[in-house]
Amino acid sequence: MPGGKFKGRKMNNNSRSQKTSLGIVGFGAFGQLAALHLGQHFEISAYDPSLDLAKIAKKLDVRLSSLHSVSQADVILIAAPVSSFEPVVSEIADACKPGALIVDVGSVKVVPAEIMRRRLPNHVDIVATHPLFGPQSAATGIEGLKIAVCPIQGNRHSRLAAFLRKALGLTVIMTTPEDHDQEAAVVQGLTHLIAKVLLRMGPLPTRMTTKSFDLLSEAISMVQHDAPEVFEAIEKANPYAETMRRHFFDLAASLSVELETASRTLPHNENGN
Repeated sequence: MPGGKFKGRKMNNNSRSQKTSLGIVGFGAFGQLAALHLGQHFEISAYDPSLDLAKIAKKLDVRLSSLHSVSQADVILIAAPVSSFEPVVSEIADACKPGALIVDVGSVKVVPAEIMRRRLPNHVDIVATHPLFGPQSAATGIEGLKIAVCPIQGNRHSRLAAFLRKALGLTVIMTTPEDHDQEAAVVQGLTHLIAKVLLRMGPLPTRMTTKSFDLLSEAISMVQHDAPEVFEAIEKANPYAETMRRHFFDLAASLSVELETASRTLPHNENGN
């Protein structure tokens, strides 16, 4: 990055080129959310294989370009699905310039961190992050929301963390990819799993509800519109998710047996009913 700084330099309206450049790889829902909140700090370009993004890009003052061009930015934000992550990182590796800062924002961290460490050159800094929010939960703003930050290569993770705190108002949690995925297997894995099951039971009641059920419904609403690849990543790409999922189902089955046993041993009334 120019001058070794993370945050974009101040500029007037006619000096757009003085801003630090940010390349967003993957301009879907989260890439667009990132552009919305980072636009005042960076000159942003974006790549996405999808069509019909021109209007959204123009509204967010983002220049759509090729993956090769976007990969030459000072800061590269990877918002690509886990399923296409490695080939995307390989292309970035061929184009990125020395001193670039490369950050991913995926829902899992062990696999992407390993890919970035293996595929990217030694002359770039790498930080794996997971914003613990999405377009639904950030609808009213991102201040105070949480983001996990995992240092992978280089030492600019501290500058990135400071920027996230001071410029964006986020609550930064420094962690490792392994610790992140272990906790996410519970926090996200079970949330999305329960939401999927309850949605298949729908339509859910909306009239005679309790506060606890309303909170559960609110949690479901925050994840039910996530792209399918988000659920796939959370449940399949997290190396700890399967163990946690099996443990949850085992406990649910055990509880079901307890309830069935209790119902068979209830005392009958005097009429034998």
